[in-house]
Amino acid sequence: MQLSKILAEIDLEISRLEQARSILAGDGAPAVKKTRKARSTNVGADAPAKRKKKRNLSPEGRKRIAEAVRRRWELQKKAAAK
Repeated sequence: MQLSKILAEIDLEISRLEQARSILAGDGAPAVKKTRKARSTNVGADAPAKRKKKRNLSPEGRKRIAEAVRRRWELQKKAAAK
């Protein structure tokens, strides 16, 4: 592992622990945010690219959505005409 990746993982773990401590202590909402370095641990040459699976709509689903949008536009036009 690269030193920068190890440090980023340590920073991420520290922020998680601080967040858990603030919740347990009753401080309210956690004020600790992830650092840019900690969020970008998956980016790099060593990490495999993770892509979300593409979702496809069926023709019936597209028809239903198109009809719903047309109905919404009709209602908006009628409301604007009044």
